[in-house]
Amino acid sequence: MKTVYTCFTTDYIHEGHLNIINECKKLGKVIVGVLSDEAMVRYNRMSSISYEERMQLVRNIEGVDEVVVQDDVMYDKVIDKYHPDYVVHGDNWLEGPMKAIRDNVEKLLSVYGGEIIDVPYTYNENVKRIDTRIKEKMGMPEYRRKRLRQIINLRPIVKTIEVHSGLTGLIAEKTIVEHNGEIDQFDAMWISSLCDSTAKGKPDIELVDMTSRFRTIDDVMEVTTKPIIFDGDTGGKIEHFVYTVRTLERMGVSAVIVEDKVGLKKNSLFGTEVSQTQDSIEHFCEKIKAAKDVQLTDEFMIIARIESLILEQGMDDALERAHAFVGAGADGIMIHSRKKDPAEILEFCDKFREKNKETPIVVVPSSFNSITEAELAEHGVNIVIYANQLTRSAFPAMEQTAKDILKYHRAQEVDDRLMPIKEIISLIEEL
Repeated sequence: MKTVYTCFTTDYIHEGHLNIINECKKLGKVIVGVLSDEAMVRYNRMSSISYEERMQLVRNIEGVDEVVVQDDVMYDKVIDKYHPDYVVHGDNWLEGPMKAIRDNVEKLLSVYGGEIIDVPYTYNENVKRIDTRIKEKMGMPEYRRKRLRQIINLRPIVKTIEVHSGLTGLIAEKTIVEHNGEIDQFDAMWISSLCDSTAKGKPDIELVDMTSRFRTIDDVMEVTTKPIIFDGDTGGKIEHFVYTVRTLERMGVSAVIVEDKVGLKKNSLFGTEVSQTQDSIEHFCEKIKAAKDVQLTDEFMIIARIESLILEQGMDDALERAHAFVGAGADGIMIHSRKKDPAEILEFCDKFREKNKETPIVVVPSSFNSITEAELAEHGVNIVIYANQLTRSAFPAMEQTAKDILKYHRAQEVDDRLMPIKEIISLIEEL
């Protein structure tokens, strides 16, 4: 009997999946792979049910002979193990980033004469309704809040990008690339104080009040499902910070990063060029403890941002603060630098990891942007935040467009570098 292989990445079985199984049954013995949680994350999906529940969903389908684990979005291991005569998939992988998966399968099957069967993708009102329901479920606070902790455990490094609106949230949510036969995407979103203020035309001095910043979170959450890390600046007074934490937790935010400075907030990249005052270790530990005391779940994370290297206070001070803040209850440590050479960041990570193997480390490589994610991961970094690149790329493009329209007194000269409005609108789904 011929062997047929297909793979599912779903929390619900609908008619599209049943159609795939029916096509498989016509060809031979049906083996269905279920993507592991690690592979699901890489595939730009998080599940609302456990891996075991997803396995049982597939086992319950009539006509499935065997259910196996597929622990990579690429099919190398399963094809090497089972040598299927046919691999069946919806024809939605004929284009876009998923084409890299199909090309990989085609290459593997060609070695021994296997064949791909592309089944017309099923997408009707019922399937659309189910997909929409899954997305809405994944966007609910109780599912989104815990997702950052889950991804930290599943990914070598959590790739996080700045967003400051619903549209930039959609870019973070939906951007998937294929490069050198691999598929990649962002894992989380960063609500930056700097970029949120800049988008509103305000200075980055904690001028934009929390109510306005929470509105930005709402705008992003309404159209996305990925976990959110919130830039909490200094956190303000302890009495105010505890309310911020409680609100963020209730909203479904996964983490807040709060920096160990006091007084009028100035952007860290100014360093010692402007007056900036670092909080005492004792007082900042009190702030962390107070915030942890008001948490209602174990899922929300409070990450302590250390400014010692920015303010040229030295490595020993940075490490002393890191260990003290973890002792006070911090769920992670962010270490920052404004040097173009990442050496002091890597030194901090290595020395911190000598004593602490578990606490997540966060870095923001805005200045030292030549270092790769893989290199950071080798030194124990868990989260990398691209903290302002979307804002910085948008401003010069918009400014040049405005200048050219003024220069030529029409829009024709700028049209070739503009995305068609239909493509932008296509990012926005209708219910």
